[in-house]
Amino acid sequence: MPSQVPDAPIIRIRDLHKRYGALEVLKGVSLDVSRGEVVVIIGPSGTGKSTLLRCVNQLTRPDSGQVWLDAEEVTAPECNINAVRAEVGMVFQDFNLFNHLTALRNVAVGPMKVKRLPREEAYELAREELARVGLAEKANSYPGQLSGGQKQRVAIARALAMKPKVMLFDEPTSALDPELIGEVLDVMKQLAKEHMTMLVVTHEMGFAREVASRIIFMEGGYIVEEGPPAQLFYAAKQPRTAEFLGKIADLYGEEQAVGG
Repeated sequence: MPSQVPDAPIIRIRDLHKRYGALEVLKGVSLDVSRGEVVVIIGPSGTGKSTLLRCVNQLTRPDSGQVWLDAEEVTAPECNINAVRAEVGMVFQDFNLFNHLTALRNVAVGPMKVKRLPREEAYELAREELARVGLAEKANSYPGQLSGGQKQRVAIARALAMKPKVMLFDEPTSALDPELIGEVLDVMKQLAKEHMTMLVVTHEMGFAREVASRIIFMEGGYIVEEGPPAQLFYAAKQPRTAEFLGKIADLYGEEQAVGG
């Protein structure tokens, strides 16, 4: 089976199109993601990055095109999309935690409800994943008692508890105060070291330079350029890529200057 071939892409995206009314946000996007690869998607706001990510686990249905996870076409009408979503971890920018549940229960609920794990087994797994993201001592805390960075780490632990084949991150630090961003990125860097397959939409260019296997620059619903970080940051082939990254660099320079 293709899913057992080591070099076969774990995610295959072919000619995706998506329109919201008169606005076409994806215009024929194709992309492969290999096992253990960290692919970072960058580009201006409103250019289809998050929509592309959401098409992978079918939170957003494309108008046309195909997506495969391993050997299964998740865009096929007969696909059991709930089974697919159990294998694709998703971390959103706004956490999406259950405010009435403790951190431990937030992490355990998926394995119990979706994978039908016994309660004690699910709770033990949840404790392990909270420890993995550095929050063992917050197991009995509610989201309202946690910082933004801690909430996002609980959300990562919740996704990891499902033992996903891939992790999708949709701007996971954009809702955080600057001093809390590092603790979330540190967890993501550790996952990269553990060879977790990750598809990440982010504006954190330092993370992209350090961790990405490959960077995708999107604009206007297209992939404008892709390549390893060294190529895009220091030898971009497309003028628009260089212009965008130059503006980002100027922005970070200004922020650093303001911050002293």
